[in-house]
Amino acid sequence: MIAFDINQKLDQHIHLIGIGGISMSAIAEVLLNHGYRVSGSDMNDSKILTKLRKHGAQIFIGHNKDNIQNPDLIVYTAAVKEDNPERIKAKELDIPQIDRAEMLGHIMKNYNKAIAVAGSHGKTTTTSLISLILEYSNLDPTILVGGELDEIGGNIKIGDSQHFITEACEYVESFLKFFPFIGIILNIDEDHLDYFKDIDHIKEAFRKFTNLIPKEGFLVANEDDENVKEILPHVECNVITYGINNNSNFVAKDILFTREGYPIFKVEFDGKNIGTFELNIPGKHNVYNALASIATAYILGVEPSNIEAHIKKFKGIHRRFDILGEVKGCKIVDDYAHHPAEIRATLEAAQNYPHRKIWCVFQPHTFSRTKALLNDFACSFKDADHVIITDIYAAREIDNGEINSEVLVNMIKEFNPSGDIRYMKNFEEISKYIYENIESDDLVLTMGAGDVYRIGEIIINFENH
Repeated sequence: MIAFDINQKLDQHIHLIGIGGISMSAIAEVLLNHGYRVSGSDMNDSKILTKLRKHGAQIFIGHNKDNIQNPDLIVYTAAVKEDNPERIKAKELDIPQIDRAEMLGHIMKNYNKAIAVAGSHGKTTTTSLISLILEYSNLDPTILVGGELDEIGGNIKIGDSQHFITEACEYVESFLKFFPFIGIILNIDEDHLDYFKDIDHIKEAFRKFTNLIPKEGFLVANEDDENVKEILPHVECNVITYGINNNSNFVAKDILFTREGYPIFKVEFDGKNIGTFELNIPGKHNVYNALASIATAYILGVEPSNIEAHIKKFKGIHRRFDILGEVKGCKIVDDYAHHPAEIRATLEAAQNYPHRKIWCVFQPHTFSRTKALLNDFACSFKDADHVIITDIYAAREIDNGEINSEVLVNMIKEFNPSGDIRYMKNFEEISKYIYENIESDDLVLTMGAGDVYRIGEIIINFENH
C-alpha cells in the first residue's frame, strides 16, 4: 500500500483506468472535489463520463498508452489487468499504481464516521436507505452508492461532515482495504467462487473485515443469517445485532404487507418498541435491509421518530424491483438479482405484488457462478409461472464450453417438470414472444446483472409503436 493522503494534494494529477464504472466515477468526483487534476479512460462513452467532463475531468475513450500524460498516480479497477497498455506505460515510467479499493480506503481515512455496508446481497439498497435517512436528518453525509439513486441525482453526493457511506464488496477481498467505524454484514452466501475456494474462505474474509473496525466502533450484523452468526464470537468491537427470528438487539415484529407488497412492521430495540416502520420497497428481504439501516442510524444518534419518517421516503434504486412501465395492463419490472438467493427473494416479493401470472426472464451472470451454483439456480424459480432463460452474460470471463443456459433449463425442468420453462437466445424474439402472450394483470420480471433490462425496454417499445 502506498502512502497517500487525500488532503495533501500538492497539485497532483491522478489518472483512473476504467473511470466510467459506478465506483470509479464516484472516486473521480471525490478527487475533483478535493482539487485534484483528474483524467481517466474507459472503453465506452456514457452519461457518467459526460458528467465528469463537466466537473473538469479529462476523459479518453479507449485504452491507449498515449493516455498516460505523466500523472502522479494511477488508479485501476479489478477488471483492468497488468497487460493493459496504460498500466504497462505507467510501469515503464515508474508511476505508482493502486487499485480502486485501496483508493477508496484512502478516502475513508478522512472520515471518522465511515460506514461500510458488506454482505453477499442487499448492499446497494441498504447503503441507499442509510444514506437517505442521514441526509434527511441533516447529517450531510458523503455518499458513494453502487447504483443510480434519484434522490441524490446519481451514484454520489459530496457532503460536508464526518459521515461517509459506501458499499464494501467482498470480491477478491477488496473490502479488506477499507477503514470503517461502522461495518455492516447483511448476510454471507456462496458467491464469487471464481475467487473464493468455498464458503469457509468467504466467511474468513468477512471475519477479517470485522477486524478492520476499531474497538470503539460497531459491527451491525444480521443474527438470522447462520454464516454471519458463526463469526460473531470472534468480533472484538461493539456488536449490534438485528433479525426477525432471534432475540437480537433490533427485532422486526408483526410484519404485514400492503396490497403492493410493501412491508409494515414494528421494531423493538432491546425489548422496547421504538416505532412502526413502513417501506416503499417490496419484500421480506427488504425488512432485513431496513433493520440494518435503522440500527445504523440509531447508533449515529438519529431519533427513531426521524428514522420512521425518513425511511418510507425511499422508493428504491434503479434495477432493484424497478418498475419500467406498463404494457397491455401488465407491469414490466427489472431487477439486478443474479444469485439464487436474490432470485428467490425477488420472486417471493413478487408474490406479494398484485399479479395474475409471473413471467420471469433470467440472464445468468458469468460462467463460473452458473456452474458453481447450478443446483441452487435450478430450484430458485418455483414462484414464477413462466421462466425464460437467456444466454449467459460473460462479463469478465471467457466461455470454455463447460456450462450453458440449456443445461440450466434442463435442470430447472427437473425441479419443476410441469412448468413453462424455456431457453431463448435473442432478446427481440423473447420480447415479441412475451408481448404476444401476456394477459392483463400479468407481471413481467427481467432479472440479471447484465443487459437483460433491455428486454423490458423492447416490450414497452412494442406498445409505443
